[in-house]
Amino acid sequence: MAQQKRGARTANQSKGKPPRKRWQVWLRRALLWGGCAVAVALLALATSVFFAARSMPGFASLMSSQQGQTIVVHARDGSEIVSLGPSYGEWLDSDEIPQVMKDAMVAVEDRRFYYHPGVDPVGVMRAVFVALRDGRRMRATSTITQQLARNVFLNSNRTFDRKLREAVLAMALEAKFSKDQILELYLNKVYFGGGAYGIDSASRRFFSHSARELSTAEAAIIAGMVKAPSRYSPTADVDAAVGRANVVLALMREQGKISASEAAVDPGTVKLQPESGQNAFRYFTDYVLPQLDLLLPDNSSLQPIAVWTTLDPKLQNAAAEAVRKNAPAGAQGALVSLDRDGAILALVGGTDYVKSNYNRATEAVRQPGSAWKLFVYLTALEAGYTPDDAVKDVPVTIGGWSPRNSNGRFVGDVDIRTAFAYSINTVAAQLGNEVGFSNVASMARRFGITTPIATNPSMVLGTNEVRVIDLTRAFASVSAGGRSIEPYGITRVETASGEVLYQHQAPRAYQLVPDYVAAGITDLLQTAVNTGTGRAAQIGRPVAGKTGTTSSNKDGWFVGFSSGVTTGVWMGRDDAKAVGGLQGGTAPARAFSQYMRTAVRDRPIEEFDTDLKLPDWQVEPDDEWMYGDPADEYYYVDEQGNLIQPSGSDASRGAPLPPEGDRPPPPDSRPMPSPGGNAAPPAASDEFLERATGRDIGEAPRGASPGGPPVQIRRPAGM
Repeated sequence: MAQQKRGARTANQSKGKPPRKRWQVWLRRALLWGGCAVAVALLALATSVFFAARSMPGFASLMSSQQGQTIVVHARDGSEIVSLGPSYGEWLDSDEIPQVMKDAMVAVEDRRFYYHPGVDPVGVMRAVFVALRDGRRMRATSTITQQLARNVFLNSNRTFDRKLREAVLAMALEAKFSKDQILELYLNKVYFGGGAYGIDSASRRFFSHSARELSTAEAAIIAGMVKAPSRYSPTADVDAAVGRANVVLALMREQGKISASEAAVDPGTVKLQPESGQNAFRYFTDYVLPQLDLLLPDNSSLQPIAVWTTLDPKLQNAAAEAVRKNAPAGAQGALVSLDRDGAILALVGGTDYVKSNYNRATEAVRQPGSAWKLFVYLTALEAGYTPDDAVKDVPVTIGGWSPRNSNGRFVGDVDIRTAFAYSINTVAAQLGNEVGFSNVASMARRFGITTPIATNPSMVLGTNEVRVIDLTRAFASVSAGGRSIEPYGITRVETASGEVLYQHQAPRAYQLVPDYVAAGITDLLQTAVNTGTGRAAQIGRPVAGKTGTTSSNKDGWFVGFSSGVTTGVWMGRDDAKAVGGLQGGTAPARAFSQYMRTAVRDRPIEEFDTDLKLPDWQVEPDDEWMYGDPADEYYYVDEQGNLIQPSGSDASRGAPLPPEGDRPPPPDSRPMPSPGGNAAPPAASDEFLERATGRDIGEAPRGASPGGPPVQIRRPAGM
């Protein structure tokens, strides 16, 4: 009976489904364990959110809390440059905030605000998909609640840990407060630039009235500023602010919050409050103050701080005046001036901060034109060229590219110094091709250029874009004898009680190029100012520098140094259109001269070190005195490379070789003992002969045969 039952079971199994395949088993296990892991993660998340919500302050406490801190910025002489701090308007309850303001903010910052639990899973999945599709870094997807959590409880460091805590706190806020309360907190606390926190402060600052009276267009402008307050501020750039506001209105129209007739902003209807109290010092503070997040990574306190900087008020005013007076009509200008240790003495990012706070000295990237030749000639000097070496200004084609000179002429034979001083393009192209365009790019990187560099042949004429502060830094390193320079603007940071939170420490300096290369390029730069394209930059004391002009006069540059101060000047239009008559040797050089006369007035005159102390490998040894009259034009060797008695006119003049005992040994060789006084003189060293003949010593001289006559070799120049 038992056997019959077992047989029946076996028969039934054979009629059932076949055994699962191995991959199906592993898939089932993976799903099971994955589900368990997700369940554990969700449990941990729920627990974290629960305890975060439980320990979170109440609504009244969050209302009274403040963001931002008062920062007093001091110049290098101790005077106060500017005092920055939070500005708060009147707190508006949820029912006092215009509905159009709420709709505008939700439309542009978080369209699913009323439907997500603090973190928007749809937005996260879309961001992941776009990042995978485009192969780039995932973009931020912070909701309004996440932004509120970050502004109230966290800092702005972009780390995974901070983003995770932000998400937990956002869900805790959603668990503890209603959507209307969260939006009320956000609109009263969000930062709009210029020290304005909250919509009422922003409305009063930009439109001179309470946020209760905001129009649709004004609400759209304010909502559009959250993404980038400095870029979309209506007092900085009305066109940018209006363009961003139109994006906000289009989103509101798409979401059914306004009609089609309301979905556009007329710039003429926007009445802005006149800006006051702004000046060129703000370009500098806008550049250095964001660095506090890096210099004070652990400073989560909102206590007032004092920031001591390198800025010289007298020089800053002189720089602003030089740029404003010399910039051509319709053009902008920028200037950066560095002390010999990299301290920023002056920084101007435009002709008028009130009209445009865009910092062209540190943010704009423009083609440097011939100012880029600094790196071409640095590379050539490091490769063995000297300022006196002969080159040719002739038509040249490299990879299908044929550069031309600005005057359309070719002068033929010139030396390196003249070619640089007059910015001859064909010579720069030949040098770049000979030393290698990638090596020129590496030299630029070595000297602090941070923007992308293409290595096509035209790069030698400055087609790669650079920042003014980076190019000025490169010239400052030349001024420092080829040592690295790091620009800096903050010397120390203190609390109100005098506690030092940060103290600048000079970074380690690296020798970027040998001393003789720095001396050689300084020689060229000085000549460019004395007799070349940079004559307008003269200031009555030694100046070294280089002009730069791009095609169609779109950009003009002059960068140079004197008495330990290095200054770079750029001029051009923001839209990169041509500027009539703009060249590096005109307006930029004049602005440089005007500013530098003030900058170095109280400094001692310093002569440049342009003496070329060449290394041994580049200096041809003075060997001829060992073997005959230095005035002789030729010396003689046989086919084995041994020096022999001169013949012809030299012999008739009675110029025999000195006795063996009076002759020094050949270079890099030791004297060999001779068994007798009639032994043949020792042969010259292999290194000497290879250098003299230009061939391996194992080769037979051209035209020579064994036992043939001596070979006559012309002495290379410099030997």
